[in-house]
Amino acid sequence: MGARLFRVLAVPVILILLWQGFSMLGYVRPAILPSPVAIIERLWLYLLPGQSFAESTGVLDWLQSSELLSDMFASLHRVVLGFVVGAGLALPLGLLMGTDRRVEGLLDPLVQFLRPIPPIAYIPLAILWFGLGDPPAIFLIAIGAFFPVLINTITGVRNVDSIYVRAATNLGAGRMTMFRRVILPAATPYILTGMRIGIGTAFIVVIVAEMIAVNSGLGYRILEAREYLWSDKVIAGMIAIGTLGLAIDVGVNRLNNHLLRWHRGIES
Repeated sequence: MGARLFRVLAVPVILILLWQGFSMLGYVRPAILPSPVAIIERLWLYLLPGQSFAESTGVLDWLQSSELLSDMFASLHRVVLGFVVGAGLALPLGLLMGTDRRVEGLLDPLVQFLRPIPPIAYIPLAILWFGLGDPPAIFLIAIGAFFPVLINTITGVRNVDSIYVRAATNLGAGRMTMFRRVILPAATPYILTGMRIGIGTAFIVVIVAEMIAVNSGLGYRILEAREYLWSDKVIAGMIAIGTLGLAIDVGVNRLNNHLLRWHRGIES
């Protein structure tokens, strides 16, 4: 365990020490690249609650007085709403397209035309349609989550082993029973993979959307710091984004593993 931890941390620690050393020797301008110590100090100030606990009305109010926690909550709130909208539309549509060739034939050309367009390209339309604030951000996030879930759901349904279908048919399974007991369970690994990709895409999109259309969240705070040339706060915000994104991915991956305990190749 100790040797493994050393291998994981050795290179990052050496790079950080070199970075700090070059900063202390004056080889790196603080305005361009602040030292690790300066970034940690800024991150701590960013995290620190803006009021004392006695001045707050409760624990939640005290935590939300922290600029960092408030921004993280705002970004996470938008990601969850946008992902629910995008995945909620993509999942039934993907199941329908996967099980019905006629529906797929009608909708697939439109899907393949829209899929390569990045969500960022919709920003002008989103602002025109919804104005500024949360609605355009949620719209963009929903687009970012929609296509990974849709494509993976269709692929999952299409890749159901024909042996299972024939066996269920020979046992007299009807259309709904076939869908509920054979197709949906067999496609679940693909669907959950699509959801993991979709929520990762949604988190990327929310940062871009917050830089354009809203005045809160981690993306907005990074853009604000850039305008004031606060390089340390920019990097502190990037660290916060990476930490939150990693936490989301780990959480979704563990949920997937828990839901797929029955699936071959997944250890319980």
